[in-house]
Parts: sequence; structure tokens; C-alpha cells
Amino acid sequence: MDLNATFKRVQQLSASLVGLSDETINLILIETADAAVAQSKFILDANASDLALMNPDDPKFDRLKLTEDRIKGIASDMKSVASLPSPLGRILGEWIRPNGMKIKKVSVPFGVIGMIYEARPNVTFDVFSLCLKSGNACILKGGSDADHSNQALVKIIHGVLAKYHIDPAVCTLLPADREATTQLLNAVGYVDLIIPRGSSSLINFVRDNARVPVIETGAGICHTYFDTSGDKVKGKEIITNAKTRRVSVCNALDCLVIHKDRISDLPFLCTDLAEKRVIIYADELAFSVLRNNYPEDLLKVATPESFGTEFLDYKMSIKTAASFEEALNHIGLFSSKHSECIIAESLQTISRFQQLVDAACVYVNVSTAFTDGAQFGFGAEIGISTQKLHARGPMALNEITTYKYLIEGNGQIRS
Repeated sequence: MDLNATFKRVQQLSASLVGLSDETINLILIETADAAVAQSKFILDANASDLALMNPDDPKFDRLKLTEDRIKGIASDMKSVASLPSPLGRILGEWIRPNGMKIKKVSVPFGVIGMIYEARPNVTFDVFSLCLKSGNACILKGGSDADHSNQALVKIIHGVLAKYHIDPAVCTLLPADREATTQLLNAVGYVDLIIPRGSSSLINFVRDNARVPVIETGAGICHTYFDTSGDKVKGKEIITNAKTRRVSVCNALDCLVIHKDRISDLPFLCTDLAEKRVIIYADELAFSVLRNNYPEDLLKVATPESFGTEFLDYKMSIKTAASFEEALNHIGLFSSKHSECIIAESLQTISRFQQLVDAACVYVNVSTAFTDGAQFGFGAEIGISTQKLHARGPMALNEITTYKYLIEGNGQIRS
């Protein structure tokens, strides 16, 4: 199977998207969103075929699962993208040189964006909407776990594109096999950017094997630090929400770090976690405090592997810190630089946490569950970048554009 002809076709078609009016793009996105809701049964039947092949205990199961409400949410995000201003043609800078030469820095599409993702069918619609709005063609490489779902979603997208006389290949879904991934990673000259979204093993594989530029959307190993000045009522709500709102997503809480001077509040902070049947891997001091105050079958002694783990399940670890500095050191050692939170009332401590913690998103008295493009007001997201080059944090329209310089003169020559 040689996909170069496919890649070349998408690359050639990408130029046609720049000529689409923002009005046409918005109509396509709104109509696709409406079609998704109207064809919910078609989507759910395809999704059921994928779910039938996966163990319900697999952490990916929840990510893979679609419901009518989730489809409505995805459609709503697509309409939100349509409502946003176009990211193209923005003047990022403008100046005149002493010789009269006028220079403008203007936002433009990348061209072709390749997306590699696992059991996350919602990504199909998110990527399509963001890429179309930003003038990019997209090549989708979903995992075999979600292939029936992805095919159904792309069929709906293609149906709407055809109505507007746009070649459906501007949103191309590749076969779900590994060979397609290998060829996409080597599509130099055809693909401008690849974004992997999934497990750390997938992201590491893409980074290590791609010849096309990559933006990493890393694993989310997220911490919440409960400080000596923390409000325990706020803390309980934030910790419970961050851990249990949806355990299979990258912004879910993995490790609670608590100052030893507030260790007596730990049973209260964990009250709702017990009701949600969260398994806790506690260090020695935390374990001694939670014993007889947390269900015995849900309380385990932490091992070295309990820290620096993205659980993606109803599991979390607890680390006791003797000082603020020890808490920072623990977070710095195990963080994936995704989302970190402090629960505190001391303005001085909060300021130091914000300054010293190295992560894409740093929260103060807010659940890490908000690390999401839609929650940030971006409409949707193409991923959460944990690197520092080009984009960081939730990536949306502006992050999937680049820029070029437009230079105008009147016969100037360089001596």
C-alpha cells in the first residue's frame, strides 16, 4: 500500500481552502454539526461495533464511548468554532523600514495537518472543524479501536463537503493499520505538521520516528497541592472533581500532594472519593491517617510506581510534603508539564507556585478538569501541547496557523 498519491492529492487540494469565504466555512461547520445530531443513531451503531471489541475495564473504553449527549456536545463545540473569528489574515506586526519598505507579518494556514490518535472518535470532528476554519486540509489516522466510529463520522463530513462542491479529500481518513502511520510520519513534502494525541507510548513513537515536524500533545500526569493555607471545603470539591469528573481524560488528577501540617484534614478531603470508589495509593504518613477513615479495600500502600503514573482510571496517589519546597520538588520530578494546581489562600504562596511550577496550565483553587480548548473559549481543541516550541497548552485555531511576511516597496534595491 503506497499512500503517496493520497498525500499528494491532499497537499494539492489544501491550497483551495484558502479561497473559501469564512461564511461558507461557517455554514459547512454548522451543517455538519446538525448532521451529526440528526444521524446520531448511525454514529452510535458504528460506535457500538467498536465498543463490542473492547474490554469495558480498559481505560480507553470511556474515551471511545459515544452517547447522544456526547454527540450533542461535540456538535455544540463545532458550532462554537464556527462562531469564532477567522484566524487567517491577522496582521501580527506591521512596520516601515527607513528606506520606505513596508513589512507585514500575517497569519496563514500550515497547509496539511496530520493527526494521529487512538480511541477518541470525538477528535475526528474536532480536528476537521479546527482545520477547516483555519484553512488547513487534514489527514486523520485513527486507531483500529475506533475505526468504525471514525469512518461513520468522516462519511457525514464528506456528505456535507460534497454539497458545497468541495473535494472530500480535504479531510482524509487513512486505514487504521500501522503501515499507514509509518507512511504518514514520512510524508515529507506533503504534510506540514503532525500532531499525535493519545498515550505516552504513541506520542513517544511519533516523536522518535517522524521525519515531518511534530507538536507533542503529551500525557497528563496532573498534581494538586493542598497547602497549609488551603480551604478544605474548596479543596474537597476541587479534588473530587479533578479526579472523578471523567477519569479517562488527560486533565484528570493523578496525585494529591498535601502539606504534612494539614494531614489531619486528609480524611475529609477524601470523603467523596470513597463514595466514587477511587483507589488510593498513599505514602506512609497518608496511609496511617486514612487507615480506618477510608474503605480498606480501596486503600493501598504507595510504591515508587504510584508516582509519575497517568492512571486514566478511578485511582490516584497521595504524597505528603514536609514543606512547600518539597511539594514543588515532587511535582517537578513527576510532572508531565500538562496541568498543575494549588489549593491555598496565602497570596504569597500562590504567587510562588505560579512562578515556579513549570507546566502548560497552572491552576489556583480551580479543578484541572478545565484544561480543555472549549472551556478556555477556543471552541474546541486539537490537543494539549506540553512542549514549549510554537504552541503550549490547549491548541486551537491560532495555534494551527503560522505566518508569512509581506514586503512592499517602490523600487528599493540593496547596496
